[in-house]
Amino acid sequence: MTKSLFRNELSKLKPYVPGKPIEEVQREYGIDEVVKLASNENQLGPSPKAVEAIKKELNNINIYPDPGAMELRRELASKHGLEVENIVVGNGGEQILQMVAEAFINPGDELVTSSTTFTILGIWVEHMGGKNVTVSMDNYKQDFKGYIERINDKTKLIYVCNPNNPLGNIMTKDEVEYLVENVPDDVVIIFDEAYYDFAKVNPDYPETLEILKKRPNTIILRTFSKVTGIAGIRVGYVLTSKEIATEMSKIKGTFNVNRLAQAAAIGALRDEEHINKTVELNYKCLSMMEECFESLGLEYIKSNANFIFVNVKRDSKLVSQELLKRGIIIKAGHIWGWDTWLRVSTGTLEQIEKFIIVLKEVLQ
Repeated sequence: MTKSLFRNELSKLKPYVPGKPIEEVQREYGIDEVVKLASNENQLGPSPKAVEAIKKELNNINIYPDPGAMELRRELASKHGLEVENIVVGNGGEQILQMVAEAFINPGDELVTSSTTFTILGIWVEHMGGKNVTVSMDNYKQDFKGYIERINDKTKLIYVCNPNNPLGNIMTKDEVEYLVENVPDDVVIIFDEAYYDFAKVNPDYPETLEILKKRPNTIILRTFSKVTGIAGIRVGYVLTSKEIATEMSKIKGTFNVNRLAQAAAIGALRDEEHINKTVELNYKCLSMMEECFESLGLEYIKSNANFIFVNVKRDSKLVSQELLKRGIIIKAGHIWGWDTWLRVSTGTLEQIEKFIIVLKEVLQ
């Protein structure tokens, strides 16, 4: 070719690595029973009220969805004590992070975030010609002091994944307060709270809605994919100032959340029973894995998400492959540069029991 057909930034981007699909593992290894503990999905299944809402809406899929998702946004506004104008909904958290980058980043603008965290926003910032400034971890936690030191006149965004993915640990109320007090008001702080419903059981977990009320340049991202179990239809949302919501809405796409997703999200919001069961099951699974890791002498990071990060003290890629051969899909830590660590999602009690048996077999 005599010229490049593609946007210049694409040559430098490293794509996000998703969990391996069950069907691919079944085909590759010739096995029928596969347990997927790689993508932080809800193994209890979808919210029954979400499923019922989808069934009722099926006969209307010939009609375009409400472009403003007004009913869903009204439900969210009521739940969070905000106004409809404070809320933007998207086709999952990933689209929302794309919208954030597109709304704020000009060439040369900077995002400050952790060297180990959910990487989608950094990818989109770089795609827009911005710079993804990463700060090394401090004792397995996001280094807020380091974030503050890296802020300059080009800094537009600070990204805090809390609980952090892939580690699962939280930044506490005091730590978040320190960050907020030391970040200039004209820098937007993004709190990615995809695992909010799991984390809020920890009394040290911050309530960022209170920060938003005092600090307009704040974005809180939450999702229906995890605790309500509707990851397959993609719905996420932002709580933010009216000014930011207005600008983000300009680039969301006309019908970015489909009819079934909007209906399911409304049903899921009303399904407190399913949410509570999911959170209860999650912590039972975490306790089982913690007990296993301690018996094996393996270091792990205390999690308030629906996954756990563990150091198996050997090549994570090889361990992952051995687990795959036995029908267990996890996420190997080498993709984040943690070469001996695994990220394991919670599941049903039976799935976790199988994972523990197979892990012991592989390590021994």
